[in-house]
Amino acid sequence: MADLTVHRATSLLESSDPFDFADDLGPAKVVHLTERTTGLRAVVVIDNVAAGPAVGGTRMAPDVTAAECFALARAMTLKNAAAGLPHGGAKSVIRADPRMDPADKERLVRAFACAIADLRDYIPGPDMGTDEQAMAWVRDEIGRAVGLPAELGGIPLDDLGATGFGLAVAVEVAASRTGLELDGARVAVQGFGAVGRHAARFLAERGCRLVAASDSSGAVVDEGGLDVGALADTKAAGRSLCDLPGLGHIERDELIAVDCDIWIPAARPDAIRADNVDRLQARIVAQGANIGVTREAEERLHQRGVVSLPDFIANAGGVICAAVEYAHGTRTEAFATIDERIRTNVTEVLDRASSSGSLPFDAARQMAQTRVHRAMTTRRWT
Repeated sequence: MADLTVHRATSLLESSDPFDFADDLGPAKVVHLTERTTGLRAVVVIDNVAAGPAVGGTRMAPDVTAAECFALARAMTLKNAAAGLPHGGAKSVIRADPRMDPADKERLVRAFACAIADLRDYIPGPDMGTDEQAMAWVRDEIGRAVGLPAELGGIPLDDLGATGFGLAVAVEVAASRTGLELDGARVAVQGFGAVGRHAARFLAERGCRLVAASDSSGAVVDEGGLDVGALADTKAAGRSLCDLPGLGHIERDELIAVDCDIWIPAARPDAIRADNVDRLQARIVAQGANIGVTREAEERLHQRGVVSLPDFIANAGGVICAAVEYAHGTRTEAFATIDERIRTNVTEVLDRASSSGSLPFDAARQMAQTRVHRAMTTRRWT
């Protein structure tokens, strides 16, 4: 069993103090986890539980920080509130290489699960570096998790592409508002993984053309349109997109400059920043990654007339699916709920932004914060 300790600073925190992030919404609880036998080093941030037990993914990467965890936990609070879910927001990070030996990874994830057993207001789910199998180990240890394998009653959101489906719905709404015809619209996807590949697939079904995609090794381009299925098969086989023959190759970071209509960041945070935002040529940015655009970049995109769909609105499909799973709903119910909630929220956010002249992110944040504050008046949550 791990030693549970609340710290003002941790090895995962780097130079930031967790209490710099505190405000009237949270965090409700910050826990630093260590376990000697497995070498577990992790942080859990339970941001707000006014609407119910907090749902948020468990991220595993060798360079994660507590500062990242704080930002992601707040994004989950806003995402769950905006989606109208009976859940608060939280996040956890484990500092480790997710490509480690499978047996070692299982021991580490199980140690993490045991360490959060008493954090009953936190329901973990899959995130970067973890998956349905990891959540099955967590549930086996403590009896609670979402994003489970279908054999355990879960709705396999990564296999079905719940988050990517929601992104496609968000883009569809934004396109109708900007006069962009989706049939033939050019798409670039940064991070052709569980979110990016499904977003590309669902947009292709709407007539879009994937002209560029990247993974950790580089990027491939084809103005005539990439074969989404072939790219997905290549990734499923454990190979890089750049292994596919007959395609143009560019450096991974050059994807930002690809001429397209829709640009989807679906990897790590801060993909679009002050130093690269003016290289972007798209009309719509649909944030598949959490915190995919910095504040400075959001402001610059707004000045240029580029519609930037906030992460916690556009990529809420996964957590909506998880909430339906937790309530014992079906796949059909999950996708219908994703479509309805995201379509309604994107419309409301763009209406608010248009009427006030504000950034879509600010309009979305105000909408979500209002819903959280409303929940906080209805129950005792501390």
